[in-house]
Amino acid sequence: MRMLLAIVICKLLRFIGKLVGKGSSLPGRYALKLCPDVLGRVRLPKHIIAVTGSNGKTSTVEMIAAVLRAGGREVVYNAEGSNQIEGVTTLILTHCTLGGKMRGDVLLLESDERYARYSFRYFHPTHFVITNLYRDQLTRNGHPEWVYDAILPAIHPDTTLVLNADDPLVACFARGHAPEKVKWFGLEQWNGDSEEHRGVYNDGALCPVCKHPMEYDFYHYAHIGAYRCPACGHCRPKPDFAVTELDLAAGRLVLEGDTPIQLSFRSIYNVYNILAAWSASRLCGVEKDTIAGVISRYILKNGRMVRFTLGQHRGTLLISKHENSVAYDTNLRYVREMGGRCSVLVIVDAISRKYFTGETSWLWDIDFDQLACDTVERVYLAGTYVNDLALRFDYSAVPREKTACFADIGQAVEAIRDSGDEDLYVVTCFSDRDKLLSRVQVERQEAKEA
Repeated sequence: MRMLLAIVICKLLRFIGKLVGKGSSLPGRYALKLCPDVLGRVRLPKHIIAVTGSNGKTSTVEMIAAVLRAGGREVVYNAEGSNQIEGVTTLILTHCTLGGKMRGDVLLLESDERYARYSFRYFHPTHFVITNLYRDQLTRNGHPEWVYDAILPAIHPDTTLVLNADDPLVACFARGHAPEKVKWFGLEQWNGDSEEHRGVYNDGALCPVCKHPMEYDFYHYAHIGAYRCPACGHCRPKPDFAVTELDLAAGRLVLEGDTPIQLSFRSIYNVYNILAAWSASRLCGVEKDTIAGVISRYILKNGRMVRFTLGQHRGTLLISKHENSVAYDTNLRYVREMGGRCSVLVIVDAISRKYFTGETSWLWDIDFDQLACDTVERVYLAGTYVNDLALRFDYSAVPREKTACFADIGQAVEAIRDSGDEDLYVVTCFSDRDKLLSRVQVERQEAKEA
């Protein structure tokens, strides 16, 4: 009776929530109060795929859902992004019969990395995709190794782990797990790699297993690459699913040596999102041609990249999580590598949508020196934390005469509108995106996760 009551209450509250435009977490919260172990009582689909990590969860989940549906599967997934236990409970119970059987062939879950152990207390994924572990939201997540420890209890011995082979900390999840239950994805060496680490800090400097200095054959970006520890032997495993050729300039990659894919967004982040989606889809039995066809033409719905116009400027909004320096670095790298005349607007107005913090030390982890190039004509800094940004830029290689500061975002937008016709890139977070988009003419949205 408790399970039935929890399902009924959840469905009712979800229906009401949709009418008022809310309610993705609240119904699950009440259902769990009525029946705390309800997720252990319902009958779930044969395939349960979970995706977690610091970056790439939403984009990866969207791609997997599109591919599996093209392959004939009925997929249920948390498209609204409610990725903690309450949101997961809402999703499952609203797709259950009153008898407790969930509809669909595949349950696909984006899972918050800190709360995965709670979501999977009463059931476990058949496949668990872990994208990466970076410095992310210091006041909430601390250090990547702390996040690793938070995820570890969520891993069940029967779960097939789908791991990023190029991330030395993610690779540690395979330790003690049955080898036949671990699948790897990774990017082989390409001409955009570097032999030396680039960035303000290096989280790959020490082996995550024994803390001995790590050695790298090459870096893709940040601490992601071909690593090995000469002391304990921890090293990059051979990927089961690999990008074997990559040409970002041409917008093309090749998977497993024989399947080309066109990139809708030419970012190294997008390459890893595609890799993760490809791996999970292949493990669910979807044919290569089906996956390639969907990914080559698929544009994500999450608005991570938005095209717009502002005066004579053609603009591109690149969503970069505040408190996540790797997200910023990859977008700044994209701006630099595009090569055309441009200006850049950096907005930090509200650090988070979920909690208040005025902590801005993460700005010092971002490699703003990437904007010190001839193609970047002007750098605009805007928002409540413009003084924090200005101080950070005083210690960058960007000449002071190239920067302009505005505490008011509207004033920054007007100043840009009234000057020049160069391309404009805006780098900011979801918490601040609409403060820009409400002032420009939006054209289209594309795939990007950062």
